[in-house]
Amino acid sequence: MNYQERVNERGDKIYLYYDNGREAGQRKSTGYFLYTNPRTDLEKNHNVEMQRIIDVQKAQVILDQQAIGTGYIPNHRVKRNFLEYYEQFVSENKRVARRHLECCFSRFKKFIKRDVISPLDITHALCQRFRQHLLDTLTGETPQNYFATFKRMMENATQEGYFKVCPTDKLPAIRNPSVKLKSILEVEDYLALLKVPPPAHLTETIEAFIFCLYTGLRYCDIAPLRFSDFNGTHLTTRLLQAKTKQPVILHLHPIAAAILRKRRRFLGITPTPGKLLFQLSCLEACNKVIKAWCRQALGSDKEVTWSCCRLSYSVLLKDAQADDATIAYLLGHTTTNQVQRTYKRHRPKDAMGQVIKLPAPKQLPHHLSDPDELAFEECDPAASGQAVPPGPADEAAGPEIASPEIDDDGWIEL
Repeated sequence: MNYQERVNERGDKIYLYYDNGREAGQRKSTGYFLYTNPRTDLEKNHNVEMQRIIDVQKAQVILDQQAIGTGYIPNHRVKRNFLEYYEQFVSENKRVARRHLECCFSRFKKFIKRDVISPLDITHALCQRFRQHLLDTLTGETPQNYFATFKRMMENATQEGYFKVCPTDKLPAIRNPSVKLKSILEVEDYLALLKVPPPAHLTETIEAFIFCLYTGLRYCDIAPLRFSDFNGTHLTTRLLQAKTKQPVILHLHPIAAAILRKRRRFLGITPTPGKLLFQLSCLEACNKVIKAWCRQALGSDKEVTWSCCRLSYSVLLKDAQADDATIAYLLGHTTTNQVQRTYKRHRPKDAMGQVIKLPAPKQLPHHLSDPDELAFEECDPAASGQAVPPGPADEAAGPEIASPEIDDDGWIEL
């Protein structure tokens, strides 16, 4: 590596620039400078230390050039604090509206409870404990998504020479489905909510909630929604399809279209395209409003939150015989697996109706019958052969029904 020297206008300092060629951008400033005529001890020490830094940097560049194609990672390329590498990986690979990388990094720092950790301390056992920590503190698909990004970072670090074998090998990212099922708003609940007019001071929040019931949007989707996202009765969402990279276009239900028209009338004939459709407060405050209003409107103790909109939208479409591919498209999923898994979890099939299909004899074996029923039959005078005079109730009931008999093989005729 070569350096180019330039003296400033006053002539007391020499600034150093990289000299990588004569093309544009090949002579960038290094940020280093030397004193032209050092007079004090401080200026002399500055020149000596700066010359050492320049020599070290030259040596590192030479090592980098000689290591190309050999698979060897120079020692100066390996960060002693693995958190610094993790932070750099997050900053270089983060994506808009995808916070898995940043959130997993924050969780990892809280898990290790220290500011410095060596790559030697990142072992298979540590990664396994971190995965269990995610499963213990998070639910649903969040721990799976977080650990998947952690695995990707570890594989990248292995390729760069931090590990000989990736510590997260044979540690799959798994889900942690919550034990408690979310509430689903059924068809009658939809109709009941539409019949109850919302209070004037809560109209905007409740109409946004009903809009989500008929579009399947999340709170994070409806909060930044603007009038410019609509084209007539079509909504162009910010969700992109994986294959075509095109946004998902939703056809608005008449109820959702009516809410959209009402908002336009309320805000003016031609509202500004960049204006928000709904002015909502934070999610926690909105959930409190929705819980109280739904409890009063439905007259039930259902724990209704904003997340119930998307779930109810998916389940009711599936109940209406909509195909999985269409539902997945409307929800912005890349596959139909999530639709099938959600429906199976909240709408399990009739288990008894399937179990009863197993083979069974027409007559129940004697050794499987209830002993109490047999004892009752032995104490019954009719079963012992004694004559029992008919009573008024027997005459009204009609002819006597014979009790079940046990054949020679020990079977009871049903």
